[in-house]
Amino acid sequence: MSEAPAMPPLHAIRIDVEPAYRAEESSCAEARYVFSYTVTIHNHSARSLQLLARHWKITQGSGQVQEVRGKGVVGQQPMIGPGQTFRYTSRAILDAPVGVMEGEYTCVDTVSQRPFDVPIAPFRLAGPNQVH
Repeated sequence: MSEAPAMPPLHAIRIDVEPAYRAEESSCAEARYVFSYTVTIHNHSARSLQLLARHWKITQGSGQVQEVRGKGVVGQQPMIGPGQTFRYTSRAILDAPVGVMEGEYTCVDTVSQRPFDVPIAPFRLAGPNQVH
């Protein structure tokens, strides 16, 4: 019986996130604070992977926690080959000018077809002049 091929090591998949406050779409009077975030997924492994699903945990400044789960990202389930990157931009709407997002992507190794989760470290969403 042969051993299943190894999956890409998690340290070989890097997630970078660049959040930005969208002042023109936000309204303090309506407690609506809009943020965009650009995610870059770097595949530094020797294996191709496909991003199948996302799970976000959004902690609002009010303390409310929202969880978002869904297939893929921005309507896609991208294949990311060895040495390739995939970048997309999405948005989050908060009820306070500050919050935190974190989560994970569920990916599949295209050789073994084994799923694995890649954690997304917490990142801060903050409007202008927010110190906390």
